[in-house]
Amino acid sequence: MAEPLLAVTGLSRAFGGVQALAGIDFSVDAGEIHALIGPNGAGKTTFIHHVSGALRPDAGSIRFAGADVTRRSMHQRVHAGIARSYQITNVFSRLSLVDNVALAVQGRRDSGTSFRFWRPAASEAGVFAEAAGYLRQVGLADLAARPAGELAHGEQRALELAMALATRPQLLLLDEPMAGTGPEEAERMVDLIEHLARHVTILLVEHDMDAVFRLADRISVLVGGRLVFTGEPEAVRRHPEVRRAYLGDGA
Repeated sequence: MAEPLLAVTGLSRAFGGVQALAGIDFSVDAGEIHALIGPNGAGKTTFIHHVSGALRPDAGSIRFAGADVTRRSMHQRVHAGIARSYQITNVFSRLSLVDNVALAVQGRRDSGTSFRFWRPAASEAGVFAEAAGYLRQVGLADLAARPAGELAHGEQRALELAMALATRPQLLLLDEPMAGTGPEEAERMVDLIEHLARHVTILLVEHDMDAVFRLADRISVLVGGRLVFTGEPEAVRRHPEVRRAYLGDGA
């Protein structure tokens, strides 16, 4: 049996007297969308912080693509192939869309012409051509020259995905991509995630259960820092502890 793309074993983290994560065993297989759900305060974003490298665990290990990355920094994990989005949009509002994505492309590339700031940025033709390609993937090509701050909220979320794709990840961590979006924007985001899943493995944290059950191949449920169940969507719907803890008795 093939090794999972992401394998987390015994992951634990406490903040003072609060046990945020308690012995989490978790895996994501290459090519799947694996959703992580749970009530507010369950530890979902804390878990994503550990996978991305923003936090270090008290105990446990994280393996990615066959290598132990537990002690690697965030930028080392990006170079290894892990990218993420955030609950709050994180773009440069005064820069154009293509400039935002071009910065992400430059950050991925090795030393050379990139970041030689005494040369005109426009001379980096390859960087901007690649950036334009990622904007096409997320449906923003027609807005490439606009300042990012002029975008609607859902469009800014899509721009953030383009910036993540510019790092050429194997694993994309999406932390509540539907947060703050209206019904139409949320529907477009679901369509976009379905499209991206053809090219990259996705770990999805999301409160929109309609989106989760439409998108996910597997779902894991986190309650009080403990993983209580992992299974296919229909098994999650039927699981009594999951229904009580998160979905509600009438799920």
